[in-house]
Amino acid sequence: MDTELVKLAQHGDKGAFTTLAAARADRFLAVSNRILRDLSSAEDATQQALLSIWQDLPQLRDPRRFDAWAYRLLVRACYSQADQNRRWTPNMRLLPTEEPMTADATSGVVDRDQLDRGFRRLSLDHRSVVVLHHYLDLPLDQVADALGIPVGTVASRLHYAMLALRSALDADARSMTRGVAQ
Repeated sequence: MDTELVKLAQHGDKGAFTTLAAARADRFLAVSNRILRDLSSAEDATQQALLSIWQDLPQLRDPRRFDAWAYRLLVRACYSQADQNRRWTPNMRLLPTEEPMTADATSGVVDRDQLDRGFRRLSLDHRSVVVLHHYLDLPLDQVADALGIPVGTVASRLHYAMLALRSALDADARSMTRGVAQ
């Protein structure tokens, strides 16, 4: 079904492209937000990616590879947006979570805050791999295809990203323990 829509969109069918884009827009925004960690930047990157997809769609050789190709353009748009926003600015908009509330909601908030702080410390390359693999649940070969890098590089980045995230969480835990002990 999507392959036919891609083929129609490649030949200039705006309705087919609108259908493709509408089916993916929320997911693209969620991925961009998780990579960039700023909603307004994520919105800009998503919009730029959708524009690039529309403009470059006639050059797509294999319509069955549309999603991997589209994610590659999305990640490139995120990188470009990150280059424009060299410094981090806080964004106080709350996004709905996809996980159920726990009985002790405050511990869930603290855990999410610690994870978010650790995630912010990761490089853009590492965040991209983690988001595509863990959030989108893409296998490593599809992550590699989406990023245009070898599978070994994806595995390496994922490994070092998880080590860095673990180290950041451990450092936060140690500093919190020291703060309580004093």
